[in-house]
Amino acid sequence: MTPGEELAAGLVGAGFDFFTGVPCSLVASLITALEPRGYVAETREDAALGLAAGAALGGRRPVVIMQNSGLGVSLNALGSLQQIYRLPCLLIVTWRGHQGKDAPEHLVMGRAMPQLLDAFEIAWRPIALRTLAADVGWAADEIARSPRALALVVPPGVLE
Repeated sequence: MTPGEELAAGLVGAGFDFFTGVPCSLVASLITALEPRGYVAETREDAALGLAAGAALGGRRPVVIMQNSGLGVSLNALGSLQQIYRLPCLLIVTWRGHQGKDAPEHLVMGRAMPQLLDAFEIAWRPIALRTLAADVGWAADEIARSPRALALVVPPGVLE
């Protein structure tokens, strides 16, 4: 089982049942594993958050996959939709620019992402291959306890 398949199985096993997002090479194996489960590809992260909001209002447990540059694009949607209305939504955000390693266009967001998540009161934690089950369990428990957006952050190499 690939790491992406393992994460997909964990998400489904934890009750997440609606998957959308914008592709990133760091989570290609996850998206491939979710496609047979009805993954809905979007062209913009804020549009994916809109789909997730509708899914949550319909009783589903959504997951939105995005690159951290897409987090920047989607901050207004997160703040004015998911956060204000406390809609459950698990964000899986790739950490491009992690530890200052990546193409130059990813470095600023790589440094700023933790502070952005904190400023928007989005609980988050980085995932690791050895802790995938615990990371998904944490996300499922947190969303069940207090419906809102929260994030699992994917450093480079974890799902590749």
